[in-house]
Amino acid sequence: MAEEQGRSRLGRGLAALIGDVGEEIGAIERARGQRRVPVEFLRPSARNPRRTFGEDDLDELTTSIRERGILQPIIVRSIPGMVDAYEIIAGERRWRAAQRAELHDVPVILVEADDREALEIAIVENVQRTDLNAIEEAAGYERLIAEFNYTQNDLARVIGKSRSHVANTLRLSKLPEPVRKMVSEGAVSAGHARALLSVSDPELMARKIVAEGLSVRDIERVVQEEARGESKSAVPAKPRAEKDADTRALEKALEEALGLSVSIGHRANGSGEVKIGYATLEQLDALCRRLKA
Repeated sequence: MAEEQGRSRLGRGLAALIGDVGEEIGAIERARGQRRVPVEFLRPSARNPRRTFGEDDLDELTTSIRERGILQPIIVRSIPGMVDAYEIIAGERRWRAAQRAELHDVPVILVEADDREALEIAIVENVQRTDLNAIEEAAGYERLIAEFNYTQNDLARVIGKSRSHVANTLRLSKLPEPVRKMVSEGAVSAGHARALLSVSDPELMARKIVAEGLSVRDIERVVQEEARGESKSAVPAKPRAEKDADTRALEKALEEALGLSVSIGHRANGSGEVKIGYATLEQLDALCRRLKA
């Protein structure tokens, strides 16, 4: 019980620490205050859940930092036995961009955190900023479960996501390694990845997604065909010709954002409807939470 209460307090404190809520006494007590330190004093963490740093993304951040500086401090902890050396808990991308911008020092917040807390902070910060791809997020959750005996409910509370989101994200770790690589590189979206969990050959279908631009709804058709015992090699039907390119593009964008099938129907008088399909009650629950937010 004490451990559970500690996790709950930590979750609230982390949110304040990374700037997503107002003042939080627990976070203030945990932090030793903001300061500026030379960029060479910082070290990346081997435990950082984020592994992918896109060149275009870094270039854009570098330009922003040159113009406006670093607006959000980097969260660090001291490295035992070393003087003037700090391990980055959250903000490695900012640190990398600061070096590209040739900054001599950067703002940091020094906190006291053990390995478990450091990993929590890193995951919370990255997830709330949507900096992690879905595979990195799943790996971070798995690490908290494996190393620190977290349950899915613990993760949902600390991360600030629904339990269904945590469960669906963890399932992505079951995809074949080549498919996980495509997701990490952005060739396949998280919505596609969740749909691929239900097909008989995720790797083959992932390649078709990349080569043919298949939508999440296309993949769901394959799942339905396989459930009916139809040909597993059948190529999903392309969107019907009566829908214009803009409508199909909007459907695809919504599908990738929601991870669900979306159909937009226009009427001659300018009205219309948007249909969102779901395969499980967990998907419906997650959709309702997003709409309420």
